[in-house]
Amino acid sequence: MAQQFTLKKDERLKRRKIIEQLFSEGRAVTAFPIRVQYKTVDQLVVPLQAGFSVSSRNFKRAVDRNRIKRLMREAYRLQKGPLEQALQTKDRKLALFLIYTGKELPAYALIKEKVEVVLKKLLQTVNDVK
Repeated sequence: MAQQFTLKKDERLKRRKIIEQLFSEGRAVTAFPIRVQYKTVDQLVVPLQAGFSVSSRNFKRAVDRNRIKRLMREAYRLQKGPLEQALQTKDRKLALFLIYTGKELPAYALIKEKVEVVLKKLLQTVNDVK
């Protein structure tokens, strides 16, 4: 069966309680300009849920923030497969939040490369535990 590169509604992190937990108790991985807050959360429906954020302090115009979030979502959607499979085999659930911390508009190539780096770091931490 061919791999599905999708990002469905239930794979988006939206629950405020989980997001607050993520930022208060979670751990972080960084590959500038992308930072990922993550935490294992048992009450998730799917093995991997993600949220995306861009600071309005660095980008005043909503069109710029939305463009960066769109680029991050696309890069994540195409590269989340190995991490998702690792979580399924270990029967764990992970909530993560990708935050863009740079100050200028990025090219897609940069976003794709950095998202790949942080997802590989996360995969490493998931494989190291247990």
